[in-house]
Amino acid sequence: MAPYGQENGLTRIGYSVDDGLENDKIADPRLPLLPDADLKDKIVLLRVDHNVVKKGEILDQYRIDVTLPTLYNITERGGRPILMTHVGRPYDKKNKTVTIRKDESVDAIVAYLQRKLRIKFVVPKFNYDEKDGILDIDTSINWLITDLRKRKIGGIYLPNTRWFAGEEDKGEKLERFAIQLAGLADVFVNDAFGSWQPHGSTYHITKYLPSYAGLCMQDELYHVEAVLNPTRPFIAIVAGSKYDTKIGPLNQIYKKVDKLVLGGVIYNTYLCAKYGVKIAGVQDSDIELAKELVEQDKTQGKIVEMDILVETDTLSGRFEGKYRAVNVKDFAPGKTYNYIVDIDPLSLESEDVLQALNSAKTIFVNAVMGFMPNFWHGTSKLDEVIDNNQSAKKYFGGGDTLQAFKSLHPNLYQAALDNTNYYLFTGGGTVLKVIEEGDSMGLDTVRALIENKTKLQSENPK
Repeated sequence: MAPYGQENGLTRIGYSVDDGLENDKIADPRLPLLPDADLKDKIVLLRVDHNVVKKGEILDQYRIDVTLPTLYNITERGGRPILMTHVGRPYDKKNKTVTIRKDESVDAIVAYLQRKLRIKFVVPKFNYDEKDGILDIDTSINWLITDLRKRKIGGIYLPNTRWFAGEEDKGEKLERFAIQLAGLADVFVNDAFGSWQPHGSTYHITKYLPSYAGLCMQDELYHVEAVLNPTRPFIAIVAGSKYDTKIGPLNQIYKKVDKLVLGGVIYNTYLCAKYGVKIAGVQDSDIELAKELVEQDKTQGKIVEMDILVETDTLSGRFEGKYRAVNVKDFAPGKTYNYIVDIDPLSLESEDVLQALNSAKTIFVNAVMGFMPNFWHGTSKLDEVIDNNQSAKKYFGGGDTLQAFKSLHPNLYQAALDNTNYYLFTGGGTVLKVIEEGDSMGLDTVRALIENKTKLQSENPK
């Protein structure tokens, strides 16, 4: 039998090469898995997280590539796929309007898939309202579904799910959208680990179709267990642009880790709360929130401080004479600083930092330490120091984290894809949500799959 989870270079949860794809071990027996689904001659609605397009271009195809095994599994077993993903944030929550922009379309994704797979995908065109987006999936798509069944086309790729009026709605538009989606297919497969919000295309659709977890989803849920139950010492590196949105996950991460490294505005906020300084871009309300973490760390001492930081007078670029190194050891109550936009690489040469990173057995990284693209030196050095720890399991999460990793260290990034000591999550925010919940099966989208399985079993008892 092949090593658990390894099949011809691909990772699968609970199946090995020579056991006929029969159940061996799975992340949780309650979870309905794609290999258990009857797909022959079925239209399969596949939700993926291909949110990799910015300004009409794909910056990193990783989140597309990791869903290809699921797509292959569906077609190899006789299913005909309809794919869907969200791209960007076209819904304005304040004004409650949907703006349809070409640079947030799925066109670049479809073009990539067609080049990669040599298969024709078609994107249906629907009428839309300038305020509410696409109101309905009209019957014009039926012609494409007929061609899909006859194998005249390889797949259908729906427009950006966030262009549909019902995707992020809470009422009648949402239910209508979910029902119309279900009317397109026979089976639903969720392979979008990074899309944990309970939206129409990730959660409500499970009320109407037999629903299963795709291979990527299974893989992500399996590996997130290693973050929830890590081999110790366990160090997490977390950064972000706003403190208040990370309070819940940050508090839970603090409880689980042996050491914690902070970056970005989160770290700036912590420093303001601890040392009584003012840093440009940090909100007073966030400083108050961070004081709880400061008090907690006085007794537990888990936070590893990066002492040497980079201060800049402007965020518009990296200009000589406009930025400088500052030392946390010089911080004193009442001092004021301009924007702190990076950690200096020298910070990663201190004895405390090296000890924490080199002794770790599990490392979770959801962080870009600097204000990219101009301030990248701290992130680059951090990646190098982490890689030097050859014995640790390293888990990288988040689109920005992976994009920075790939752009700063392309060779290391490629090597990490084939290195069993590395795992690259498609959704770093989802990992933080799982940590906050304390249960990989606690995500709304995963619970919806479990509830769907329970419902089907009760309706069709063996």
